[in-house]
This record gives sequence, structure tokens and C-alpha cells, in this order.
Amino acid sequence: MSAAELPLILGIETSCDETGVGLVRGCELLSDEVASSVDQHARFGGVVPEVASRAHLEAMTPTVHRALDKAGLTLADVDAIAVTAGPGLAGALLVGVSAAKAYAMALGKPLYGVNHLVGHVAVDQLEHGPLPKPTIALLVSGGHTSLLLVRDLATDVTPLGDTVDDAAGEAYDKVARLLGLPYPGGPPIDRAAREANRAIRFPRGKWGDGTYDFSFSGLKTAVARWVEDGVRDGRDLPVADIAAGFQESVVDVLTRKAVDACLEHGVEHLVISGGVAANSRLRALAEERCADAGVTLRVPRPRLCTDNGAMIAALGAEVVAADLPPSSLNLATDTSLPVDRPLAA
Repeated sequence: MSAAELPLILGIETSCDETGVGLVRGCELLSDEVASSVDQHARFGGVVPEVASRAHLEAMTPTVHRALDKAGLTLADVDAIAVTAGPGLAGALLVGVSAAKAYAMALGKPLYGVNHLVGHVAVDQLEHGPLPKPTIALLVSGGHTSLLLVRDLATDVTPLGDTVDDAAGEAYDKVARLLGLPYPGGPPIDRAAREANRAIRFPRGKWGDGTYDFSFSGLKTAVARWVEDGVRDGRDLPVADIAAGFQESVVDVLTRKAVDACLEHGVEHLVISGGVAANSRLRALAEERCADAGVTLRVPRPRLCTDNGAMIAALGAEVVAADLPPSSLNLATDTSLPVDRPLAA
């Protein structure tokens, strides 16, 4: 089947604070439009679920139209609808799934409720082509930090480890708040760290514990105590040095465990995805350690790392190609959909 004959998938993503709509044919990205409500949440230092849900409701139709216009297509060209069914915020997911059901019913097209986390892995195919089988995937975002063994995106994803407390992105947000940096915390900490004179040494959570799990709560507490001691003693806080030390602790553990997983399972390819995958230090250290270990690293460009509709369309394309049955129009959202279920129902 030629690329032009592959089904056109419309992907809808509304798990958190971005309304994403993407159009994908096979591994070809035709358009990717995102409406973010992050500025509405910044004053609160985190996502407010009700605000996010209302923003999705307002942005959905215009974002779908922009995606179609950019690709030079119409709704009549769409062959299937893929939508994030979970995990995510309950109200936010409901907006996306309701919209997807409406489009599927109106167009008479099949509906596929897919997994947000697996979508973060699938999106790499839009940049680097089909995913080698098997692949180790390190998923790092504001809500999730997981190591996955991916034998098949549509049918066989095995979790190897997860965070036992804070996700890496969540820790970035909390430390940024301690340092007086804006929300979301990832980009400002990354920028501040580049100006460091001497990175402060902070602990490495679950370092060398024989598992592929992660922990960042203790690191966050260590930074908080360092800041509190400095304030109490009247010292000027070396924000850049603190940011660099915190960031090095996070990426050191992430990259070491990811590469170790590749070596233990005899897997030659590592994909790093999720919002934190846009971090410059994580990318640099992963490249260095993968090169030393003989592992091929794949990281999507930063825009594809954050939540977007393209990743949902990419996973939808894999599910359709695997000839899996469509979801029912009674499809329910699942705020804690496990990663080993690429297709929700």
C-alpha cells in the first residue's frame, strides 16, 4: 500500500492543559495544531482542572479547523478518529472523548480511544520512521516518569519501572517555585542551569537500588532544605547553581537507568519522550551515555515531546494498521489507564 493509500487519522488530545489536534497518514505528519491554556494556570503554579476543561471546550472546534486547513483537507477526508481516553484529568479527558464521539458519529467513521502515555512513544515515528522492535522507552513528563519495553506500539507495551512519588516534571515545577522561577518549571530551570558556576551536589533517588523505579520527592526536599538554610542564614541564593545541581541529579538517574535497561534486555534502541525530553541537559547526557553503551538514541523534536494531537493520531495509525477493533461509542474515559493498554476499549 502506498503512503497516499494509508488511512488518514485525526487525533485529539485533551489529557491536561493542551488542546491538541493532529492529522497523520502512516508515519507522515500532515498537521499538528495546539491550543494551550498554560498561561491561565501560571498564576496558580499548576494546572487547575476546571480551568483546563473549560479551555478545551472553547478551543476544540477552532483547533480542529486549523489542523484541517493547514493540511489542506476536510473532515470528509478523515478515515478514523483517535482520542486520548486516559490517563489524565477527568474533566479534560471528557471534553476530548465527547468531541471525538461527535465527529465519529457525524462522519460515520471508526473511533479509537488510545493511551496518552503510549502516544508519547508513538510520536517519535513521525520524525524518525517506524520504531525498531523491541525498543526501550523512557517517558518523562509532568505527570509520569516510566521505563517501558515496547515490542509493539499497538499490542505489546510492558512497564519496567515507574516513579514511586513525584514525576520528574512535577519535581521541576516544585523546585522552580522554591527558586522563584515561573511555571512551568522545566524551561526556566534548564536556562538557569546553563549559567551555573558550580552545580550543587544533591542526592540521587533510588540510585543503584536494583530496580527501574524512580523517586524525586527526596531530591525536592533536599533542595527545599538547602534553600531554607540559606534564607535563614541570610545568604543570597545561587539560583543557577541550585538549578544545575537539581537538574543534574534528575537526568543522571534517568539516563543511567534507561541505558541499564537497554543493556539488561539486549535492546539496541532507546526513545526518550514526554515534555521533559525537551530538556537540553537530558538530551546531551543521554547522547553521551548511549554512545558509550552502543545504544541508538531517538528523541523527537521539542514540539513533539509536549502534549499534542499528532502523537494520538500516530498511535491511532498503529492501532488501525494492527487491525484492532474500534472502540464503542460508549467509550469511557479512564484517568489512570495503565500503560500496558495502548487501546482503551
